[in-house]
Amino acid sequence: MSGDDHVVYVLECADETFYTGYTTDLERRVAEHDAGEGAKYTRGRTPVELRYHERYDSRSRAMSREYEIKQLSRGEKERLIGLE
Repeated sequence: MSGDDHVVYVLECADETFYTGYTTDLERRVAEHDAGEGAKYTRGRTPVELRYHERYDSRSRAMSREYEIKQLSRGEKERLIGLE
C-alpha cells in the first residue's frame, strides 16, 4: 500500500441520511455499498453517493477520524461535506 491508502468517507444514502466508514479501497467500497453488499446500515438505502473523503497514511489515524466524524451532528456533517 502507498502512504495514503487509508480512507475515511461519508456517503449520502437515498433516504438522505449519512453513513461514515473506513476503507483501503474507496472505489470498491462505494460500489459494494451501492450494490447492497456494504454495511448493514446502507442496505435498503441505495443508491448511495460519495459526498466526502479524507486520506491518511495510517490505519489508526483514519479510524480515529472515522470515530470523530461519526460523533458529529447532522449539521456539523453537512458543513464538513459542504452542503451548508
